[in-house]
Amino acid sequence: MAGRITASESQLRPDPKFGDKVLSKFINCIMYSGRKTSAERCVYDALDVIKGRMQKDPVEGCDNELHVFRRAIDNVKPYVEVRSKRIGGANYQVPMQVKPNRQQSLAFRWVINAARSEKGRPMHMKLADELWAASRGEGKAMTTRDQTHRMAEANKAFAHFAR
Repeated sequence: MAGRITASESQLRPDPKFGDKVLSKFINCIMYSGRKTSAERCVYDALDVIKGRMQKDPVEGCDNELHVFRRAIDNVKPYVEVRSKRIGGANYQVPMQVKPNRQQSLAFRWVINAARSEKGRPMHMKLADELWAASRGEGKAMTTRDQTHRMAEANKAFAHFAR
């Protein structure tokens, strides 16, 4: 039944190491085939790599690896996206605001896909690189976000079709 409200947000437990619900949701998105301990190990190893990098090259405004993670996700979140809408027999790409839950899920998806698309290294290293780059406003996930924003800007003429 589409559109029903689920209790997933209230049932979500904070992650065991940092006590953060957003990180717990990210771990669930990384998880394959119900292997949560592997996903946790991957994310925590990535955060350890980020912690090591912070000692060599500190990020201003971030005092620990969790802040770098949060900044990366905030940087990747899109504010507008285009949605296809059929009007009078023609399909238009209509720019629309993105709701906060969808912003977060798109940011997670883009960071994870960018890390998975790279080949030849362990996942925690690829994930650490992508989160590090995203916290600085760089990387594949940021490119995806910028393309989404560019497409919405290009189709601004159809904004009056949005509900």
